[in-house]
Amino acid sequence: MIRLPSATAPGEHRRRRVRAEHLPFVFLSLLALLVGLWSGLARIGWALPEPHAGLALAHGPLMVCGFLGTLIGLERAAALGQVWAYGAPLLSALGVVALLTGLPAPFLFIAASLGLVVIFGYLLRLQGAMFMMITAAGAGVWLVGNVFWLAGAAVFSTVPWLTGFLVLTIVGERLELSRLMRPSLSAHAVLLSGVVVYLAGLVGSVAALAAGERVAGIGMAVMALWLLRHDIARHTIRQAGLVRFIASSLLSGYAWLLIGGGLWMVLGGAMAGPAYDAMLHVVFLGFVFGMLFAHAPIILPAILGRPVPYRPHFYGPLALLNASMLLRFGADLGGWPDGRRWGGLLGALAILLFLATTAGAAAFPRVPHPAWRAGMRSQ
Repeated sequence: MIRLPSATAPGEHRRRRVRAEHLPFVFLSLLALLVGLWSGLARIGWALPEPHAGLALAHGPLMVCGFLGTLIGLERAAALGQVWAYGAPLLSALGVVALLTGLPAPFLFIAASLGLVVIFGYLLRLQGAMFMMITAAGAGVWLVGNVFWLAGAAVFSTVPWLTGFLVLTIVGERLELSRLMRPSLSAHAVLLSGVVVYLAGLVGSVAALAAGERVAGIGMAVMALWLLRHDIARHTIRQAGLVRFIASSLLSGYAWLLIGGGLWMVLGGAMAGPAYDAMLHVVFLGFVFGMLFAHAPIILPAILGRPVPYRPHFYGPLALLNASMLLRFGADLGGWPDGRRWGGLLGALAILLFLATTAGAAAFPRVPHPAWRAGMRSQ
């Protein structure tokens, strides 16, 4: 999520020029998302043509490093306002091109994640707050995962680190916004303990995959419970318009993170099959995309210089996403391959539908919703 220095009225955003310098990054990140969804559907059994033989194996890197890595790097560079900071999203965007053309990509993503670590090192010098340390740890975890990828580590041993990149980034940013709730020092200590346990599990998974993932699952569950208890979404869910939509997306995402923590505790060590699919996608789809749905109306105006006014039909993709996750999760645990395939397809459709609805709102911001400004400030 972009940290805006101050909320801006919808009319002021409309008068801004589209930030054309960001468009190539956004284009390549969205291309990574679309191809990543395509290759993911091919992996779970849908008969789809692939441009080259290795594309199905690139599903995870396209989604995490290409799509999310580029967007996270771009939002950090945009918030920082320093030209040098754009090196991180540039390198990850080039990594997308490499993946799509079948060229070696790990070096580019290592450089991109190292660039993100440098950005956070700079930010930590300016503000050494706990939330900044957690998000910086997420960047470091991404770097480690990319190094493992380059070293030829098995996918199942690299995935926990790529998961950690997204989980810690999101948790750190939500902690920053929790200052409005003024959590106590003891509450901060609980969250920090969850983060430490989670990181210990990731490190432990290198030597003992099953034990390490189970420990990481404990940390994941602690962080999810903390967010459910202390995030401002518990209160803003009672409001209306954009504010309620954001809160609904956040709370549903936290619920999926809690389920993911439970699955990691029970199924830790899974290397393939339905259990592995459930462990990954309750976090990557249920949690991470729940967060993306929540923050898109805030991220896009800051990146593109255009408003994304609230529309009630934003709830359609969110409902479809959660329904698809319930189907896929149940099918994985119940041993129903067709259910998993249809759950994956519906999840992809939910993401595409959300892209279409947000693009439509940005292209035709005719009547800004009165809750837009409140959403910018409180979420």
